Amino acid sequence: MSDPEETRHTSRDDEGGDPACWLDQVCDACGRIRERPGSAVCDHCGAEGGAGTGTDTAPAAGPGPATPGRRRDRDAQGRARNARPRDGLGRPLPYGSEGVERQPEGVARTPEESLAEAQRLLDAGMPFHAHEVLEDAWKAAPETERELWRGLAQLAVGLTHAARGNATGGAALLVRGAAAIAPYAAGAPYGIDVGGLTAWARQLAERLSGAPSGRGSDPVPAAGTAPRLRTS
Repeated sequence: MSDPEETRHTSRDDEGGDPACWLDQVCDACGRIRERPGSAVCDHCGAEGGAGTGTDTAPAAGPGPATPGRRRDRDAQGRARNARPRDGLGRPLPYGSEGVERQPEGVARTPEESLAEAQRLLDAGMPFHAHEVLEDAWKAAPETERELWRGLAQLAVGLTHAARGNATGGAALLVRGAAAIAPYAAGAPYGIDVGGLTAWARQLAERLSGAPSGRGSDPVPAAGTAPRLRTS
């Protein structure tokens, strides 16, 4: 009998993210965030099927776990991680395509190093990759800072969706990220510009909410729209 953990293939693995940042919980049909992670039916539009980003539909080409029963991809440490190549915004490409290298997972960084690397990636127009750095920081953070780093990761994911043309999902994630980091404004740990980031996220969310249609809207320029994480 096969191990169900070996054969199960989920959108979470496709996205390579953690539910903490909600990257894998955006409905393919309506672009809104599913409130019940893993649900087979969207709470908002009733669409059936897996959640993802609406772009994880590229056909597999070449070796890879594209069909049921195939062993799941794993990284060098043996952790489940989809090996399909990605474009600069983290969208899966067919196996064998030339993509943009993803950030290594589980890298130990100081908070300052995490912020500097995430800023570099945001400035380069790669918010998906920045979210992976911030997600590592979230996992390593003390309990008192977890919501801060999770919120920063959500902001990067919101920008990712906005740059992919998903205005509805992008706006929802930006609002959630802003709400998560807002309580840290008074302390401004590590020089993070909590007030500036909160204002940026809410302004962009308002702009996205006014788009003609939630999904299939004009993408925002990732690099040109990226925020500054720190005050200096």
